[in-house]
Amino acid sequence: MSYLDNIRTFVRVYELGSMSAAGRDLRISPAVTSSRISQLEEHLGVRLFQRTTRSLAPTDQGKTFFGAACEILEAVENAEAQVINMTDNPKGSLYVAAPLGVGRRLIAPQVPGFLDLYPEVKMRLRMTDRKVDLTTEGLDLAFFLGKPEDSNLRIRKIADVERVLCASPDYITRRGKPMDGVELVSDNHECLNLRFPGATEFQWRLVTKDGPKRFRVAGRYESDDGDVLTDWALAGHGIAMKPLFEVSEHLRAGRLVAVCENMPPEPIQMACLFTHRKRQDPKTRLFMEYIIEKISDVVKAA
Repeated sequence: MSYLDNIRTFVRVYELGSMSAAGRDLRISPAVTSSRISQLEEHLGVRLFQRTTRSLAPTDQGKTFFGAACEILEAVENAEAQVINMTDNPKGSLYVAAPLGVGRRLIAPQVPGFLDLYPEVKMRLRMTDRKVDLTTEGLDLAFFLGKPEDSNLRIRKIADVERVLCASPDYITRRGKPMDGVELVSDNHECLNLRFPGATEFQWRLVTKDGPKRFRVAGRYESDDGDVLTDWALAGHGIAMKPLFEVSEHLRAGRLVAVCENMPPEPIQMACLFTHRKRQDPKTRLFMEYIIEKISDVVKAA
């Protein structure tokens, strides 16, 4: 397996552009990472990367080998998946990504139960509200809210998630309670926004009597962490748009209050995203089915 390990290490170094980053991802030391690349280069008789103390870049030979290396690993993974599927005994590491709110409240609590059922599976759960790339980040499965941009990936829908615009009682006392999107904009309410690199403007899609409509909102507070927006809303700094399951307890306790009830936010899709070949892997399929069974009712009941 050492040659395959060398190829896997090469692919991660190529994808991440860093020996140290690849080593952390594969949970091996920098020395082992460098050694595997050197062994592969010696075997092939070429340099795969140009290295300096401050940079690393693939050579022409490295660029050519990368495509073939990915095909080799995919072939091995498919063969292993077919055999493992026949024995119904999934094993290996499962790389899963989820938004912070979804991951913390819905996915992470279910992981121990799944690993109890399948003791030879190892879970690597990455939680982030930024958009992830399954291919370059080596992910088996990604849970997400919204609509994915990559049409080459496969989607398994879980549920349509209700959303709510909410603010603290203190904010409503100071600024008033907007009943719809028109008041939200005209009264210059402080809107707490989830923002990622590349976003140019904020628009909240609300359901009007004439159908969904976008309202351009503004605010001084923005973050790429959805839980930070919840904390700001609880502290009275503005209005947040949140999935209902994330703030339902705060609403029931009165720490947050729903606003714009005449024009509620449009529901958002929760789904799983995976590549065509990952669907063949039994641990990916089993985890996806396990999570959907566990959280579908929770999301709908929120």
